[in-house]
Amino acid sequence: MRILEGIEENFRFMVLEVSKQVSSALLVVERPDPARIKRIESRDDYIDNLKSVIENACWGRIHGSRDNNKRTLDLVRAANIININLERIADYAVNIVSQVQYLTDPNFIRRYDYRDPFVDVDKALGLVYPALTRQDVRLALNICRAEFSLDDRFKTAFDAILADLRRGESPENAISSFNIFRYLERMGDALLNIGEAVIFAALGEKLKIHQYQALQDSLGHEGEDVPLSAGDFSSIWGTRSGCRIGRVQEEHGSRSKGVLFKEGNADKLAKEKENIEHWQRLLPGLPPHIQAFQTDGDSASMLLEYLGGCNLQEVVLTADREVVENACFLVTQTVGGIWEQTLSRQPVTPDFMGQMRARLDDVFRLYPGFAATPRRFCGVDIPGLSELLAAAEDAEAGLAAPFRVFLHGDFNLNNIVYDHTAQRIHYIDLHRSRDGDYVQDTAVFLASNFRLPVFETALRDRLWLVMRRFLEFARGFAAEQGDALFEARLVFGVARALATSARFEMNRPFAQELFLRGVYLLTRAAGHAGRPFEELTFPDAVLVY
Repeated sequence: MRILEGIEENFRFMVLEVSKQVSSALLVVERPDPARIKRIESRDDYIDNLKSVIENACWGRIHGSRDNNKRTLDLVRAANIININLERIADYAVNIVSQVQYLTDPNFIRRYDYRDPFVDVDKALGLVYPALTRQDVRLALNICRAEFSLDDRFKTAFDAILADLRRGESPENAISSFNIFRYLERMGDALLNIGEAVIFAALGEKLKIHQYQALQDSLGHEGEDVPLSAGDFSSIWGTRSGCRIGRVQEEHGSRSKGVLFKEGNADKLAKEKENIEHWQRLLPGLPPHIQAFQTDGDSASMLLEYLGGCNLQEVVLTADREVVENACFLVTQTVGGIWEQTLSRQPVTPDFMGQMRARLDDVFRLYPGFAATPRRFCGVDIPGLSELLAAAEDAEAGLAAPFRVFLHGDFNLNNIVYDHTAQRIHYIDLHRSRDGDYVQDTAVFLASNFRLPVFETALRDRLWLVMRRFLEFARGFAAEQGDALFEARLVFGVARALATSARFEMNRPFAQELFLRGVYLLTRAAGHAGRPFEELTFPDAVLVY
């Protein structure tokens, strides 16, 4: 694909000018020359102007054109990102020649390997124009790898400079030499951004180099290099898991079409892998099958079966009532079977107030005013939050579930997949699964319905239907098991889930609604201290908006 008119020619000049600046900076390091330094500094203005010209052309193309082809727009966006980072490299070249002027002994830097970093940068810059114009991922990877090489060279130089400083070898020259290597290392950071921008132009998705390599390695088999192209990978947004999640849509080798790729913290993904395997033993087919898993230091990647159907949130908000009722039935049947199968007559303390304390800082960071003094809600005087929390913690201390079950651990609507054709439910995002109080999953499920920021009467009625069906089911299960404290624990659990959900809501009035309903439930729970908790009931009306 050819870059758009008015960008390509100037972009090529930009690459050439930046390459010239880097080469000139190397000459200055080797043979300091005031005239050459002056030329480098004067060319910096030209590069700044060229950057502005390209930037204006890119933004004009993005916002002023009728051509909304995503591939073209992605290419223009990538060109602009590269343009910005090229200008940074040119600035670092100017910074380097400025440092040369502080060397009282120009030959001092020769004791370190200064040429190879310049060579790495020059080679990488030579790949930038063809990489972008061809959207060549292999060239992009080579550009990115320059950053790894420059980091290694910087570490070697740093250790040598540090050793010289400890020996008292000309501190002013050692520090100036360190600064030169530091700017070369920063050029590597800019090159990494450039390479990742080319990957974005090629795939249409923003992937960090380690994410791309993890995806490629996961798809590969016995060292096979699996190429990816536009349309192969599409991100799945709306997750707060901290992992990069996306769908690989094309078929690669023996892989079945449609796999889910996850990349993130190694401990977190290892725990999810362990939990998925546990769920498979409990109820085969409930979680997705693991097709590949690998670790690389602190990161890990995993390929999962891409499940058919859609998440329960989509069903609730878009499907016919009959389908929603059917989905509710399948969810309660599935959950009920799991709870019965995994039930162990060992008491467990849910610690909802501990969970609440751990999350309140995030709420107050977004809405400092929520931590305010006593207030009135629904005709009830609410004391200061710190006082209320302390009272609620004391009240919860003796409140334990009489048995435990294996929990999903993050039982939100969007972590439940409903397959209407197969008439079954699947669980996803399972890294928090564990044994615990079934009220935990119940409270999270209810809150995940209530906190959806939809306000049309018909949709709120739909959400209340789903919550009511699950409440009826959970209460029935509690009655069958003789759990007389279910209602009381539900008050604490939903209080925690609603109040802390405010940290995800940018609509302040609705966030305050969530928070105050949670605090209201806390007031109800704390006010019951001294009386039998078997008498404390959960007020269903708190879930009606």
